[in-house]
Amino acid sequence: MKVVAFNCSPRPEGNTVRLLRQALSPMAKAGIETEVFQVGGRPLRGCTACGLCKEQEDGRCSLTGDALNDCLARMIAADGVLIGSPTYFADVTSETKALIDRAGYVSRACGQLLRRKVGAAVVAVRRAGAIHAFDTINHFFTISQMIIPGSSYWNIGVGRDQGDVDSDSEGLETMTCLGENMAWLLGKLHGGQL
Repeated sequence: MKVVAFNCSPRPEGNTVRLLRQALSPMAKAGIETEVFQVGGRPLRGCTACGLCKEQEDGRCSLTGDALNDCLARMIAADGVLIGSPTYFADVTSETKALIDRAGYVSRACGQLLRRKVGAAVVAVRRAGAIHAFDTINHFFTISQMIIPGSSYWNIGVGRDQGDVDSDSEGLETMTCLGENMAWLLGKLHGGQL
């Protein structure tokens, strides 16, 4: 089994990736292969609603020259997906939005490519707005017919400067619980093969 985490923060070593790694840790301990893929900071444009993915039905976006098809291939190959974003003006980063819009459109146009995969949102926040960002990512999972595991609280870590989330003990506990629940769920979905 494999879980891929998408870091949609432009900071490759910032708070968002720290939270993602905290969630991935219990999964790795359970024998699940994990990967962090850096999305933030890479060119990733929004959907143009061209509809070519529906016409071609090849599991790819017709827009090339950015990271989307690489991201989508990783999602399709994985059993579980984490999408992490910092909170920008009470929502996700533009890279996160482009990722979920285009991956979601291609998945739906090509027979629900992400259906019944496990998905979870992870959000870093300085102060407020994280619930809206959390909801934005979860809307992508639900419309993609993915399964969302719960945790001990919403999957949010609080911190401003790089590394600040390391002091958010409740946020770290929430990520650990998320990782444990995701590992358990993946084991149940795949016949206890952990």
